[in-house]
Amino acid sequence: MTKPILVNDLTKTFETPAGALNVLDGISIEVAIGESLVVVGPSGSGKSTFLHIVGTLDEPTSGTVRLSGQNPFDLDEPRLAEFRNRNIGFVFQEHHLLPQLTARENVLIPRVPRGDADEAAAKRAGELLERVGLGQRLDHRPGHLSGGERQRVAVARALMNEPKILLADEPTGSLDKVNADAIGELLLELHREYQLALVCVTHNDELAARFGRLVRLDTGRFVEL
Repeated sequence: MTKPILVNDLTKTFETPAGALNVLDGISIEVAIGESLVVVGPSGSGKSTFLHIVGTLDEPTSGTVRLSGQNPFDLDEPRLAEFRNRNIGFVFQEHHLLPQLTARENVLIPRVPRGDADEAAAKRAGELLERVGLGQRLDHRPGHLSGGERQRVAVARALMNEPKILLADEPTGSLDKVNADAIGELLLELHREYQLALVCVTHNDELAARFGRLVRLDTGRFVEL
């Protein structure tokens, strides 16, 4: 089974006025295609730090991270940005949609750096919005969408470049229970449908219980539950 996420002996240390703060302390984990992993733990335990490193938004202090067979931290910044754009989809707690763009235009944004935000890409964006239940909202701007609908647009945007890795950082944290349940179920449906390696960090116990694997991050290390 292909494993697009391979993390070995990962550490992350931050320098503070009080001295070195070890947030991640020798984490090792693998996530395969079609597998869903959720990370739980108290606030400040390093969950988002772990996710940001796997998403190449931050660098580890030591250890190795291989994504889709490559160490992305061997790349210079332009090539790293291209690698991230092609291989990783992100869903954050806040949708981060551009208010002046329509839903379809927001979903198209990941194609802009590639220079192929063309008619075929616009068709794919429309199909993704249809898949997440927004087929009637293609030309609506974020201000005319509900919170749940805006997060659905963000999910569609994360899938625009057909990544094999989908990372979700508190994806239901800003939603009411009804929308949180719907977005959680949508992420898991899409991960199975598109055969993605899905990694999510959350405080939502109900969402966490739906994932195939559950790990707790505490004192810098993983405990599989």
